[in-house]
Amino acid sequence: MIGVFDSGIGGLTILKSIRAQMPEYDYLYLGDNARAPYGSRSFEVVYEYTLQSVNYLFSHGCSLVILACNTASAKALRTIQQNDLPKIWNESRLERVLGIIRPTAEVISNYTHTNHIGVMATRGTVDSASYPLEIHKQSPHIVVTQQACPMWVPLVENNEHRGDGADYFVKKYIDQMLLKDNDIDTLLLACTHYPLLLEKIRKYLPQHISILTQGDIVATSLKNYLYRHSDLSQSLSKGSTCTYLTTESPEKFSQLASIFLENPIEAKHISL
Repeated sequence: MIGVFDSGIGGLTILKSIRAQMPEYDYLYLGDNARAPYGSRSFEVVYEYTLQSVNYLFSHGCSLVILACNTASAKALRTIQQNDLPKIWNESRLERVLGIIRPTAEVISNYTHTNHIGVMATRGTVDSASYPLEIHKQSPHIVVTQQACPMWVPLVENNEHRGDGADYFVKKYIDQMLLKDNDIDTLLLACTHYPLLLEKIRKYLPQHISILTQGDIVATSLKNYLYRHSDLSQSLSKGSTCTYLTTESPEKFSQLASIFLENPIEAKHISL
């Protein structure tokens, strides 16, 4: 089974793309909604919360976990991969945890002509500098301009992203980013919540700037990863099922999830 983790519901945009490309696998989605958002929390807290969730998914049948959360990928992934995964080694297999920043960084240079990229993300992802670091590893010549958007996740989580009040904060952060670099021709939405604001972002973004979301990129990268690691792929159950878990109200999660997935779902409550 493939586990997909996010601090809330944004990771559903990643899950949706993964399932579209690989519907045959069984999936277990876990949203830590009770403690979301992660964007403003410290590295230590994000690591602690993420590790708890990863361990939960491992203990419930997942041998591969995708951190479908940019903040968790930025603040917790490396430590978990280097320090925690060796501790759960057994004779039969090694559980694996993958993030969503590196797959994006590996291909982002294919989308820009000016070599100037804007990254809109949570404060935690911006402060981690994970995107500039990863992008420059792959493409040192690219200029990366980051913009924190602290109000965008709350707008989505509270289902206010379609209202007129969201326009002010969408325009505000776009204007702030373009003041830093007017040569940007590609905008990366480096938070899985942000695609729900896509219509308003397009409204205030100059037409020559293309918008890049992560779902299809991460899904394609994962599909290639499983092709290269056929032993892992063969060990994953294939029943085309998907179970949704939340640390908050399952009714609230199910209601919000239907906005992301455009289909009704039923979630279950768990405690970490």
